[in-house]
Amino acid sequence: MDTEKKLWFRSKRYGWGWTPASKEGWFVTLAFLGIAIFLATRLEDSAVSGEDILFTFALPIGALTLLLIAIAWRTGEKPRWRWGDSKKK
Repeated sequence: MDTEKKLWFRSKRYGWGWTPASKEGWFVTLAFLGIAIFLATRLEDSAVSGEDILFTFALPIGALTLLLIAIAWRTGEKPRWRWGDSKKK
């Protein structure tokens, strides 16, 4: 039996971060985008002051982003700075 875990996210070729590598990774990414769009449309209808913007958009987006990073960290490759292929020609 194969004991290697299935990666949901792969490291990017350039920079730091991840890209979806499986259907689970794509589901998480699309769910993040869907919730962010929902929060943005809700903000458009209700924002009156800076405090409204903070509590109805900025804090939820920050928490959602931290959750996305935590999921990618746990289910993806170890993050590190990359600049192209590490193989030297």
